[in-house]
Amino acid sequence: MSKIAVLGSGEVGKVLAEGFAKHGYEVMRGSRDPAKLSDWKASAGPNARTGTFTEAAAWGELVMLAVKGSAAEEAIDQIGPGHLAGKVVMDATNPIADAPPVNGVLRFFTNLDESLMERLQRRAPEARFVKVFSCIGSPFMVNPSFPGGPPTMFICGNDPAARSAVRGILDQFGWETCDLGAAEAARAIEPLCMLWCIPGLSGGSWTHAFKLLRL
Repeated sequence: MSKIAVLGSGEVGKVLAEGFAKHGYEVMRGSRDPAKLSDWKASAGPNARTGTFTEAAAWGELVMLAVKGSAAEEAIDQIGPGHLAGKVVMDATNPIADAPPVNGVLRFFTNLDESLMERLQRRAPEARFVKVFSCIGSPFMVNPSFPGGPPTMFICGNDPAARSAVRGILDQFGWETCDLGAAEAARAIEPLCMLWCIPGLSGGSWTHAFKLLRL
């Protein structure tokens, strides 16, 4: 049984932690302020664990980064890159700026020549980052059900074995995986968050996902 550290006290972290637990993983949630997770720990059962970012990252065999994008680099620094060395780090963050959307289009604090995941990889060079869960809303991250069949999750990262491990998790979670290769592909994957959010921010529709069609 793999041990997964889920870093982040928000809704994305909660959904993914419960999804991993549902599929038989041991889970520890991490937060800057573990007290924020007390209600979750009380309701999640006797095997639920919580701790600081560093405690959770040191405990986990795999790490799920589910913090706010603007706080992600600081979170890596707080964890200490050494605690992530050699580990698969699943990165669900997006570089969403604090500025308001324009006609439903989010603003990013990165540009098309650099992704947030590439910044994180430079901060923790021995970690094995894989971009995943960044182009879908939290209600659909675990075993989504759509009329057209399994939606497509786009992933990338520099380590092929790490991407393969994440593909195995996505298989369990009911996704079709599109592996786009090395970390630079995150420059294209992260902006899918903008595209996914436009129908919601401009028209209130949040019940959709992406599907890659092949001949």
